[in-house]
This record gives sequence, C-alpha cells and structure tokens, in this order.
Amino acid sequence: MSALQLYAGPTALRTLQRDGLQAEQFRMIVGASGGPKWFVLYGLDRYLFGDFFANSRHQLATLGSSAGAWRLACLGLADPLAGIDRLAWHYSRQTYSAKPLMHEISSEARKLVDIVLGAHGAAEIAKNSRVGVHIVADRARGLLRSDRKPLLLGGLALCAAANALSRRSLRLSFERILFHSGAPLSSLTRLHDMPTRSVPLTEDNVREALLASGSIPMVMEGVRNIPGAPPGVYRDGGIVDYHFDMPFLDGNALVLYPHFYPHLTPGWFDKALRWRRVNPANFHNVLLVAPSSEFVRRLPYGKIPDRKDFETMDDKTRFAYWQTVLAESVRLAEQFAHMVETGAGLEHIKPFTEIMNR
Repeated sequence: MSALQLYAGPTALRTLQRDGLQAEQFRMIVGASGGPKWFVLYGLDRYLFGDFFANSRHQLATLGSSAGAWRLACLGLADPLAGIDRLAWHYSRQTYSAKPLMHEISSEARKLVDIVLGAHGAAEIAKNSRVGVHIVADRARGLLRSDRKPLLLGGLALCAAANALSRRSLRLSFERILFHSGAPLSSLTRLHDMPTRSVPLTEDNVREALLASGSIPMVMEGVRNIPGAPPGVYRDGGIVDYHFDMPFLDGNALVLYPHFYPHLTPGWFDKALRWRRVNPANFHNVLLVAPSSEFVRRLPYGKIPDRKDFETMDDKTRFAYWQTVLAESVRLAEQFAHMVETGAGLEHIKPFTEIMNR
C-alpha cells in the first residue's frame, strides 16, 4: 500500500522527473490551516525538519496560517525537532472543561505557544539567518473586531455571504498581515488579491503573531494590538488563506507543500463552495505531498483528526486515537525518504491539474 500521493505543477514535475527529489530544489515549505489535521503529517515533518533539510545551506522560507504557521515556525528554532515534538505532544493531549468559553481556549493556546517556543524560541525565530519564517494573520474590520458573539456571528455571516459572490469581498472585512523574519519574500510583498501588509517578526511579537494566526473566530478571542503591527484585532490567518492561493515564489525554484488533503480550498469561507478553486498557475512550481486515501482508510475511524474530535470523543478515546495517528504518520516519512534515496515512486507523481477535478 502506498502511504503517499504526490501532485506537481508543470515546473515542479519537469524538475523532479529530470533531477529526482532533492532538498536543494526547494526554497519554500507551505503549511495550511487545519488544527489537529496536522497530526497525520507529524512524522513527515520530523523527517523534513531533520534529515531532509538538515544539511542544506541555502535560504529556506516557510509560509503558514493557523496550525500550519505553528508547525512551520518550529523550523526556525535552533532545534526544530525538539520544537515539533513539543507541539505534537502537548497539542495532542489538550483538555478543556465540558463547555469551554473563548477565554479558556485562548488561554490554553497561549500556554501551548509558550511551551513550543520555550525561553529563547521567539528570539531564535526572529533572528534566524537561514530560515525566513512567514506567519499569516488577519486584521479584522467592522463587526469582526468584536468578541461579543452576536456581533461577531453577524459579521461572519455577512462576510460569508459576500464571499460566496466574490472572494475579493474579503478585503472589506480583513487585511492580510504577513509577519516575517528577515526580509519578506518579494513574491509575497506584491500580493494584490487582498490588502496585504508586511510586519517584521521580533522577539517581542513572535508569540502574539502565532497566537493570532490560530485564533479561530467564535472559538478563540481575537489578539489585540500586536507589538510592531498596526493596532487592531487579529484573527486566524486561515480565514483568508485556508490552503492558500497565491504566487509563492518568483522563478523556477520549487515549493514543498505537505498537506493533509489531496485538494485545496482557498479560504475558510470557501469550504462549502465546491466551485471555488485555486488558480493552477500559482502552483506551477509546487510539489504537494498528501496521505493516500488507502492510508487514511486504515486509520482509526477511517479519517484524520479534526477539531470535532473534542466534541464527539471523550478525552481517553481522543488521546488514544490521536497518538495512533501520530505513530502511523511515520510511514509517510519512510516512503518520502525512500523516494529521496532511490527515486522509486517518482514516476507516479500526478499533474496538479488532477486536484482541480476533485
């Protein structure tokens, strides 16, 4: 059974067919929103953060929103493997009261960020000269600045209705804030689909930027007045950039996108819009790596984890399920490593256009 399925844009496909799979080909790694869905990628992340990129000396950029930002920020730490292990261990063992309020969930998220970063992680990320960490958060406008549920729910409903007509309507409700260590990627500074502002990461704002990027509306409180950023209320970066739909890199350097699904949804409000697709031109140099449907079917309950597990499972059941997924995720790493070492399986990479038909 193949544990992985790979999809590549035309530039990536030509490069991989010609040269095989090598760390030096990639200049960016992308991480999508998705909360506990990320657990299925844990083993692959450990391999990428350790063996795959360990000996490469070229500049590498990360781009993530929400849980994707949290896991990829670990790559900017002095010890990426220790960081990703802390994230997986503590995130997979979170507990809440029977009916947690937004404040409780936000407090637990802040504790988790502090555990992952430790005493020096914020400075390590902000000052990393090789890994440029890019964290997406959304600065809210209008009713979406409020944490009062009736106002926030009304703002979200209006935003969802407008987005169904045009994704560009999100600019009325949000401003994309791109927190970055080092110089921001030029391709990301030219984005025009949404109002976008670049804010340097510093030791004083890494924690708040990460917390903001994962602050899901109606679930967590907005993060207010991040140091070094425009004043205001910041919310989950996945609202606008759920799975991303943007030109990632200039030129023909490749982008690695480990993803939990073999399909892409541009924004959070697009999940119910089957007609809303990403622009394939933005993915010409992307290699998307996802668990195969056979792999997922063999997991407990035949699915990957998600936030609903907090509601549908008791703590003991959820802990056991999530630990099994974390352990099984190593198989993705083993198959990817085999492709790197032998080239076997690269002939089965599918063109990215197949994603567009899902």
